[in-house]
Amino acid sequence: MSFSILDDKLWFPPATHSTKDGLLAIGGDLSEARLLLAYRKGIFPWFEDNLPLWWCPDPRFVLFPQELKISKSMKQVLRGNQFQFKINTSYEKVIHNCKTIKRDHNGTWITHEVEQAYINLYKKGYAHSAEAWQNDNLVGGLYGIRLGKIFFGESMFSLVSNASKFAFINYVHQLVKEGIELIDCQLYTNHLESLGGRMISRKHFLDLLKTYIA
Repeated sequence: MSFSILDDKLWFPPATHSTKDGLLAIGGDLSEARLLLAYRKGIFPWFEDNLPLWWCPDPRFVLFPQELKISKSMKQVLRGNQFQFKINTSYEKVIHNCKTIKRDHNGTWITHEVEQAYINLYKKGYAHSAEAWQNDNLVGGLYGIRLGKIFFGESMFSLVSNASKFAFINYVHQLVKEGIELIDCQLYTNHLESLGGRMISRKHFLDLLKTYIA
């Protein structure tokens, strides 16, 4: 299949129309309505050269909260006093760190437009941050979108070893208490596989969206 070109109308093609690597559409905007429609359909944006690209890969990398894995070394970190866990106290700092932190690959998909769009979603109550603090300094965390019983993870950062894992594990525990059934990790990473993430088919993922998003 070939990807679609989006216009000003609020729409997305069927997920099965994506290319082999998961690219579904190109163009459009990052309005609140379009972003929320995308997530409800299992689609997420990445940018390339300031151009919105919309993805729905097959298979999909997810974490079922009950399958969370915690290594012995991380259990020691969790029991210690190295970090303090907080939620939604510095969302804008979290997303900015995710935007600016150096990574193995070149550049970042979080443009200024993306940053502002997700800050708007936070102000509307859809986006959330989980944070690791150390000596009153934000040293790690993650942010994402929550709809129904699904949390769609977007990006994480760590300025201190184990800080992002500390924030993620604590947040998964909190999400379980709040009834979350699925965490969307989008694409495979060694980091998240070590925490229990695994691949499922796109069809299975889309079926779960219908079940867990009212």
